[in-house]
Amino acid sequence: MIREEEATFAGGCFWCMVHPFDTYPGVKRVVSGYTGGRTVNPTYEEVCSQATGHREAVRITFDPEVISYRQLLDIFWRQIDPTDPDGQFSDRGSSYRTAIYYHSDEQRRQAEASRGELGESGRFGRPVVTEILPAQAFYPAEEYHQDFYQTNPSHYNRYRAGSGRDAFIAVHWNDPRA
Repeated sequence: MIREEEATFAGGCFWCMVHPFDTYPGVKRVVSGYTGGRTVNPTYEEVCSQATGHREAVRITFDPEVISYRQLLDIFWRQIDPTDPDGQFSDRGSSYRTAIYYHSDEQRRQAEASRGELGESGRFGRPVVTEILPAQAFYPAEEYHQDFYQTNPSHYNRYRAGSGRDAFIAVHWNDPRA
């Protein structure tokens, strides 16, 4: 019997958060969307206006028998600058702030432990500020945002490289799979 669980991560631009998770066995789906805000079913334009309180995020459906939540946390940390309280890379503002949205007490415990370990690792010169929050309503983004790295590879690759994300990952993680 295949079990499924969900994980939700806000890591700046959701386009850049799909591909890293999509490539791992055990990940069933990665959906780009919005969470953490006040408006029901917000649009991309509303979220980008910074008026709804939502963050761009990904909701991952995974088989915990194949890939653990802890492994997903490790992948997440390697995609972001966890020390930036004002957005991610070239994307600034509250809708691009990082967060881990936990779906259970066990996910909360693991997220807090992994954040603590990362903070104590000395990898970054500043404190880790990524929030850990209870999962809230998640609204899938418009269809043109889904699997953007596959449907618009040239645009995606230019954006990802130009945003500074890849350079940051290379410097801080030295990991080609990150």
